[in-house]
Amino acid sequence: MTSLKIWIDADGCPRPVKELVLRASERLRIPVVMVADRPLARERSPLVSSVVVPRDLDSADRHIVEQVDPADVVITADLPLAALVVGKGAVALNPRGELYTEENVRERLSYRDFAMALRETGQDLGGPAPFSRKDKDRFASSLDRLLTRRLAGK
Repeated sequence: MTSLKIWIDADGCPRPVKELVLRASERLRIPVVMVADRPLARERSPLVSSVVVPRDLDSADRHIVEQVDPADVVITADLPLAALVVGKGAVALNPRGELYTEENVRERLSYRDFAMALRETGQDLGGPAPFSRKDKDRFASSLDRLLTRRLAGK
């Protein structure tokens, strides 16, 4: 198995999630790549690198999909990106701690498309709830379980 790497779709990733990933990276010695369409704060760890992609639609997603390996973990709230990552055999985890699988990512994409169609007719469905302490705790727990399994080769 190729060495595990964590990719962060960093443009919309909540700061507490990035901090949890960086702490796990240091503790477990796992490289992290943050991908964004604007410069990010420079991290002091040699395990962390940043990639700034052009500011065109989906350039961060394309970069991650082109580079991701089946051994890797991608942190993203972007459903189309998660679907592509899962399709390549890698693992995607959203910032609220939900692991994307082939089954649930297709279901969520279908719901997203349905909701977009409703919004186009003028329906107000609201947006996601603000990121909470509970979300942070759920993400921390999911990330720990996921990395433990990945490092054990499962």
